Amino acid sequence: MPGTITLITDFGLEDGHVGAMKGIIRNIAPETTIVDISHFVPPQDIRKAAYVLFTAYPYYPAGTVHVIVVDPGVGTERRAIALQTSIAYFVAPDNGVLSRVLDREVVEAVVQLTNPKYWHHPVSDVFHGRDIFGPVGAHLARGVPLQSLGEPLDPAALVAFSLPRPVRRADGSIIAQVVVIDSFGNLTTNLPADWLASCPTWEIEVAGQRVRGVQRTFGDVAENELVAFIDSEGFLAIAVRNGNAARRLGAKEGDQVLLRPY
Repeated sequence: MPGTITLITDFGLEDGHVGAMKGIIRNIAPETTIVDISHFVPPQDIRKAAYVLFTAYPYYPAGTVHVIVVDPGVGTERRAIALQTSIAYFVAPDNGVLSRVLDREVVEAVVQLTNPKYWHHPVSDVFHGRDIFGPVGAHLARGVPLQSLGEPLDPAALVAFSLPRPVRRADGSIIAQVVVIDSFGNLTTNLPADWLASCPTWEIEVAGQRVRGVQRTFGDVAENELVAFIDSEGFLAIAVRNGNAARRLGAKEGDQVLLRPY
């Protein structure tokens, strides 16, 4: 059956790079559906790309091929890989962009992309998205076995950045962290919603400002007021109703978020 390929890059849409990748994919697998998840990952921002992937890939049909090209090490000794889980394939540089997939999924197989039969030639030293990742994704979508694409790797040897974890202290308070800031300026933390069940009301402090209580949605507070809520991925987030929390607070990724039982 025709497969699905998704694309995540930091290419933007001002140039022809995304179009070139799609052209190669169409030539190899013309029946394949290509879905753009995002081409506006900040340049070279591997952690943001990993989070974008994390929020999207579970919702695609089983067997979808996810191609991720945020690749500041293109042309260097960094490995190009393809990875298989029970629900999907992932084609990407081995630079940490699959860290959240590795944290959540069981890896069934992974290979280093060393078989040039499945590449586009000549191979540019600076555009592996077009010449390696895109073609490999297309061949996978057509049914080429993962093992045909290159040499097997130990999943434990893949590059992965450490994911920050919340900490519950002896006094009942919790230390969390801002892990991503979205396009609205909302601050997403690493605190899962179920950590909040131990207390009916929390006081939340971030960037020197305090928010009392976790609301259901933005409309539960007044215009331009800070609000804490559980986001669509099930994590605590802080926003400003019809405003930009990151700009209001001067907050950035990595900032500490302190929660105290109230």
